Amino acid sequence: MDTDMAFGLAPYEIALLAGGERAAVTVAVVELHLRGTVETGPPGTLCTTGPEPDGLAPFVGAVLDVLREPLTVRELVRDADMRLAVALARLPLADAGLLRYPRLGPNRTARRRVAFLRERYPLPTTPHGLTDTGTLLAVALHGEQALRLLLPRFAVRAGLVAGA
Repeated sequence: MDTDMAFGLAPYEIALLAGGERAAVTVAVVELHLRGTVETGPPGTLCTTGPEPDGLAPFVGAVLDVLREPLTVRELVRDADMRLAVALARLPLADAGLLRYPRLGPNRTARRRVAFLRERYPLPTTPHGLTDTGTLLAVALHGEQALRLLLPRFAVRAGLVAGA
């Protein structure tokens, strides 16, 4: 899976179009986890484990900034700074004509692009051999199914999916 062919959208932007703000935050958390910066804390919480890595997108950096103290995913999504980061992440999507006004939800064009990407990048059958970029794209496009397949322990411990 290669996001260069994904209409020039970052994985968190694809997730925002495909599943909303919680999906975008989830993809950012997964990216930080794959970079070794976020781990699970007390039951159902996330916390930082190291310094900020280089090259983070502003949205992903905002998630890391909010996670300076252990939070659940629900608390993370509801945080005022996170809501601002989501609103700012929507601006380029609106400028690209992918959101409808006034609620800034995905329009028909965005839904078609997401459907095309889901068809082009189906859910992997195994996590073996998948790059971090491929993992992020799979989580952005396929949500909980991808989390359960690719990062099952982390996803359950972090509260990203319901326990099995």
